[in-house]
Amino acid sequence: MKKVSLFAGVVAAALLAGGVSAYTITRITQKDQPSTYTPSTTGVFSSQAGNHFTSYEEGKYPDLTYAAENAVKGVVNIEVRQEIPSSSSQGRGGFDPFFEFFGIPQGGNYQQQPQERRSGGSGVIISPDGYIVTNNHVVENATDLKVTLADNRSFPAKVIGTDPTTDIALIKVDATDLPSIPFGNSDDLRLGEWVLAIGSPYGLQSTITAGIISAKARNLGAIPNQFGIESFIQTDAAVNPGNSGGALVNTKGELVGINTLIQSPTGSFAGYSFAVPTSIVKKVVMDIKEFGVVQRALLGVQIQEINDVFLEQRGKETGIKEVGGVYVASVEPDGGAHAAGIKEGDVITHIQGIKIDKSSQLLEEVARHRPNDKVTLTVKRDGQTKQIEVTLRNKAGNTDIVKQEIVSAYDALGGQFGEINDRAKKEFKIDGGVQVLSINDGGILAQARVRRGYIITHINDRPVRSISDLNRITTPIEYIDGVYPDGRVVSYSIVK
Repeated sequence: MKKVSLFAGVVAAALLAGGVSAYTITRITQKDQPSTYTPSTTGVFSSQAGNHFTSYEEGKYPDLTYAAENAVKGVVNIEVRQEIPSSSSQGRGGFDPFFEFFGIPQGGNYQQQPQERRSGGSGVIISPDGYIVTNNHVVENATDLKVTLADNRSFPAKVIGTDPTTDIALIKVDATDLPSIPFGNSDDLRLGEWVLAIGSPYGLQSTITAGIISAKARNLGAIPNQFGIESFIQTDAAVNPGNSGGALVNTKGELVGINTLIQSPTGSFAGYSFAVPTSIVKKVVMDIKEFGVVQRALLGVQIQEINDVFLEQRGKETGIKEVGGVYVASVEPDGGAHAAGIKEGDVITHIQGIKIDKSSQLLEEVARHRPNDKVTLTVKRDGQTKQIEVTLRNKAGNTDIVKQEIVSAYDALGGQFGEINDRAKKEFKIDGGVQVLSINDGGILAQARVRRGYIITHINDRPVRSISDLNRITTPIEYIDGVYPDGRVVSYSIVK
C-alpha cells in the first residue's frame, strides 16, 4: 500500500548504498603488497582513451553545476521547536491513578509542564531582506524557529503568514544582503526537463539531488483541507524527510517549485517526489505580504474529472462519450458560477483559453486569481459550446478583499461532514442537514462534546441544508441545533 508523506521531520540517520545491501557500508581499503606490474601511462591504453565513448560537445548536454552552485546558497535549514503541554508531577513517588481512584492520599505537587518537540525542514530565500518560503506543515504550531544559512550563519525567524490550502508559508529573518533564488516560470516546464532538489534531508544541510520532470498537475488528495489546491510537479529527484520547503530549481538556477511531499511505501524516497509550482507560490507570497492573508478566489462549483472511470460510471447517465474537461456536478447557489449562468451538467473545457484535462489544472488556474477577478470559461452544454465570463468570489460568497482569514463554520466546528439523503430527511422530518462523520481535537464540536452521527440542522438559527451552508456561515458560532440518529433533538450553546 502506498503512503503519501509530508517530510518535515529531521531523522538522525544516513543511507549509504554499499556493495552488499542498501543499509550496508562497505569499505574497500588497499593493503600494502609487493607490486609485480606497474602500468604504463603511455601506449595503447592512453592513446585510445575515449575512443569507445561519444565525444563531448559543449552545450549539447545538461550541465547542472551552475544551477547547483548558485541556488544552494539560497536554501536554508529550518529548525522548529514546539512546546507541548503534558502532565507531570513533582514530589515523592509520582502520581498513581490507582491510589487516586480509591481516595488514598499521595504526596507531591502536580502541575502541567510543557514538553519540547523538535523537528526541521528547509526553506528558500526569495529576497535579500530575509523573506523565506517554506511549507505550512514545517512551521505549523511552532513556538520558535531558527534558520541556518548555507554559510552556517543562524537567525531566529518569525512567521509572516501561512496558507494551509496550498501548504505554503512565508517566514522572515532580520537580515540583509542575503543570497536569494529568483522565481522561474513553472508553466514553462517540460516533461523530461532536468531539475535539482535542494534541502536538508535527514539534517544533511545543502544536499543537492537531480532528476527530471516526470509529470505536471498531479492531484494526490494529500492536503487535509476542504479547499486544498493540488497541482503538484512530479519529479524523480531524491527527496527525504527534511526536504520539505526546499527548492526545486531548473538548469538556470531559477525556483520552479517548493518540495512538499513524497509518495512511498516506507515514508522515505522511493522514486516519486512532488513540489508546489511557483505559479501558485508567487500568488500566495504576494497576498501574504500585501494583505497578511491569502485572497482565495472560488468558482463556486463541485467538479469531476472526465476520464475513463467517469465514462464507465456516469457516461451513459450524462451522455458524455469522450474524456477531457471537467464535469460540473453541482453549483453553489451563492457562488460566482451560479450568478454567471453555469449549470449542473455543464462541461468546462477551457479557462482563459487554456485547455483543461484535469481537475487540478482548473484549480491551479483559479488559484492565481483574487476575489472580484473575472475569468472566461469555455463550456459545453447540450452539444453547444459557450463562452461564459465568471466573477470569482471569496469563501464567504462575496467579492470583497479580506483583511483577515475568513473562518467558516466548517472550519470552526472542527470535523468532517456528510450531507444526508432524502430517506434521512423523511425519517427525522427535517428539510436537510449535515451529519458529523468525525470530530477533530480543538474544534467547537470537541469542546461542546458533540458526538459522531449528530445531524446539524441550524447554526445561530440559520438553516444548514448542505456543506455549502457551513462554508457560508462566517459569524462566531453561538448555538447549534440538530438531531441524533436515535431521534433525540439536541441543542448546544457554545460558551466563550
